[in-house]
Amino acid sequence: MTRPFATLAVVAPALFAMAAMAGDQPVPATVSDQPVVVELFTSQGCNSCPPAEALLGDLAQRHDILPLAFHVDYWDYIGWKDPFGSADATDRQQRYSRALGLNMVYTPEMVIDGAHDAVGSDQAAVTAAIAAAAALPKLKLAVLRDDQGKYKVEIPAGDPGSEPATVWLALFDHAHKTEVQRGENAGRTLVEYNIVREWHKIGMWDGKPTEIALNLTPESDEYDACAVLVQLGGNGPIRGAASFRMEKHGEGQGEPGSEPGNEPGESSGGSNG
Repeated sequence: MTRPFATLAVVAPALFAMAAMAGDQPVPATVSDQPVVVELFTSQGCNSCPPAEALLGDLAQRHDILPLAFHVDYWDYIGWKDPFGSADATDRQQRYSRALGLNMVYTPEMVIDGAHDAVGSDQAAVTAAIAAAAALPKLKLAVLRDDQGKYKVEIPAGDPGSEPATVWLALFDHAHKTEVQRGENAGRTLVEYNIVREWHKIGMWDGKPTEIALNLTPESDEYDACAVLVQLGGNGPIRGAASFRMEKHGEGQGEPGSEPGNEPGESSGGSNG
């Protein structure tokens, strides 16, 4: 999930005007300009998770929500190694547990805008938390691409609160289908959505207008989409987010508002047999 990843952040009051003069073009977004971020912590080894995965898939059809699935690795010991599981996902959930004052981690858990958690299959609780988060003010991020194909995000001025915000980048796939052979879900074919494959810290935001290069590598287009999150501290409330589809080799960006297909890709489950 983690690869060497260069970062660059430049802050200057006139950056946005300079970007426009340089001929940067806006990248079509796949969500609204003020989405609510819903993070699902899940595992293919957990038999309580499929209903939460289905709910995340439903949320992925909404343009006002940016859903992301983080597959944890602490279920791997019971016989099925989740091919999308990672220590990074487990670490993020553990940090949320401390930040939200919880005494444990569990699956399926949804964290809404970094501020509230709910059982991932509890649609009523998740819906209520999304509605509460949607009522709060958010930063409007802009993703741009220059004539050399390089991406960057522009973050406007705002109140960062008591500490600078972390800017995260997630590379994710829209859907995967996996035949699970062992563990609690043995014999089931799971379809999962918006699976985070890479997760990187790319900079900080201190309330000033900020431009950060995404520094996506040629290998990045093996994934379906990219998301950028601005989060107070590192695991506090999320102040703003943006998402766009990755341009595959040999194709151009779609028209604004166009959506990639969500046909599940196949996963063999890696070393599970």
